[in-house]
Amino acid sequence: MKPVWIVDDDQAIRWVLEKALSRAGIQTRSFAYASDVTEALATDVPCALISDIRMPGMNGLELLKSVKLKHPSLPVIIMTAFSDLDSTVSAFQGGAFDFLAKPFDVNEAVALISRAIQESVTEKASDAPAPVSEPQAKGLLTQSSSVAMQEVFRAIGRLAQSNVTVLITGESGTGKELVAHALHSHGIRAKGPFVALNTAAIPRDLLEAELFGHERGAFTGANTLRRGRFEEASGGTLFLDEIGDMPFELQTRLLRVLSDGTFYRVGGSQPIKVDVRIVAATHQPLEAHVQEGKFREDLFHRLNVIRLRLPPLRERREDIPELARHFLSLSARALGVTVKRLSDEAIEALVQFNYPGNVRQLENFCHWITVMAPGQTVDYVDLPPEVRSINESTPQIGETVQSMVSIQSWQQLLYQDANLRLLKSEPEVWATLTNQFEQTLLKASLDVSRGRRVEAATRLGLGRNTITRKLRELGMDRSLIETSQ
Repeated sequence: MKPVWIVDDDQAIRWVLEKALSRAGIQTRSFAYASDVTEALATDVPCALISDIRMPGMNGLELLKSVKLKHPSLPVIIMTAFSDLDSTVSAFQGGAFDFLAKPFDVNEAVALISRAIQESVTEKASDAPAPVSEPQAKGLLTQSSSVAMQEVFRAIGRLAQSNVTVLITGESGTGKELVAHALHSHGIRAKGPFVALNTAAIPRDLLEAELFGHERGAFTGANTLRRGRFEEASGGTLFLDEIGDMPFELQTRLLRVLSDGTFYRVGGSQPIKVDVRIVAATHQPLEAHVQEGKFREDLFHRLNVIRLRLPPLRERREDIPELARHFLSLSARALGVTVKRLSDEAIEALVQFNYPGNVRQLENFCHWITVMAPGQTVDYVDLPPEVRSINESTPQIGETVQSMVSIQSWQQLLYQDANLRLLKSEPEVWATLTNQFEQTLLKASLDVSRGRRVEAATRLGLGRNTITRKLRELGMDRSLIETSQ
């Protein structure tokens, strides 16, 4: 194996790295000036290069640029005692493998250099860059080895050639809109428009006009006639996402359109006839909503002609490696960079994650990896923190409460909760979680202080008036019986 080249004008740094790498069985060659490295590269190439930034003459960033022009696959680690944002960004933009801030832990430095060497070996073993696959239904409807998705594929094949109404159910992020689009693009309406509307994302007072359009002068601000989504989708498919969130009063109007294909624009007096195939989707249990009186039973039966359930990603783990590679390809294409490769350990960790956000969350992870992973080969340590924290060994029963409830664990739970709420387009997520956070802190402090507000406020670092106001705002003051003021 070729040696690692060390470039630093500080002899002590060179000596420390030489000794540490020698103990690890790694050969080295040292340089005091970057200009000497450029001359040496004319006749030889190292397996990895570690360079300081600030040196007399050519600095480390200039050396990095020069090296990457002639040897783009050579891993270069940039180190400096002056850790600033500009230097860090410049190093990564220049193609650095990683950034090492001085003073550094010797063992961590050796581990990082060893990874750079492995990266170099992997690059040489693969002469051709990893192919970037063409997008296919944004990654969800690629080939799948899971039984659950094979059933979905077969259902799409049977339903595509008909005009029957389809209700797609599944958790947020499973790709319900992609299935709706596949039903459209593979069917007899493929030449017509595909119009998608998330009914949960439109304010209640605007949803009617969004669906059915409005006449000029129908309400304040309606200065022109506007066609609604039903008219836009005529001759094609209208996809109504999150149908379970549709206001009850609009469900009657939707039922009429499904019955005879006619409706009135807001403020209009002439019926409008459309030819639209309806594909609806929801992550909510509509049967339960019907029982609770939140969803019309007759509309439910109109929509539920054919039901297509999309399995969550945790039920099709065998598809995760291929999906991850696909999303990494798409992300690399979008960013104009080389596709990252996943190590076996990284793939196993991704497979074991439960994905509360389903396929969408995996896609986000792959984009994070493309941006943040230092090398072309992605190891376990390069994965997003939430993947690594979930896969760490869990504490054993009998450990202390302090070790079981770590800062990382509650933050992870908060992240997952916030992620689910945001994926469901839940309104006012900040206010909801902030209120819950404050209520939890207040209850814990009052429990510890046995209901004494002054003591609870002192423990929290609040004033007495502040804690009283907070309890009143959060509706907690009526449920508490103070033993002492």
